[in-house]
Amino acid sequence: MKNQKVIEWVLRVAVAGEFLGHGIFALQGKPDWVGWVTQLTGMAQDPATQIIMLVGVADVVLALLVLFKPIRPLILWMAVWGLFTALIRPIVGMPIWDFVERWANWGAPLALYLMMKSSK
Repeated sequence: MKNQKVIEWVLRVAVAGEFLGHGIFALQGKPDWVGWVTQLTGMAQDPATQIIMLVGVADVVLALLVLFKPIRPLILWMAVWGLFTALIRPIVGMPIWDFVERWANWGAPLALYLMMKSSK
């Protein structure tokens, strides 16, 4: 049981770090990400930048929640979102390896979700 709590905390910190880092990049209006939104939606740059900023706020909030008050449905959302954002890379023309490299972006939240389910 003690090992499971340690593993859970390692996953919580890892997932929080991923979402905090991505959230800060989004709040900075990372040009590649804004470009992907415009490429995929046909949206102008200003609204695409606003969407990326909103995503950044959501990612930072999720990072803090997973550390201080993990909520299982939100952790499942983090896994889905991590998979989606990893899949965007080959969709916008990047090599498939950019997707493979990001498997932990959805795998770690999914593992945390499953671990939290089994410990309740």
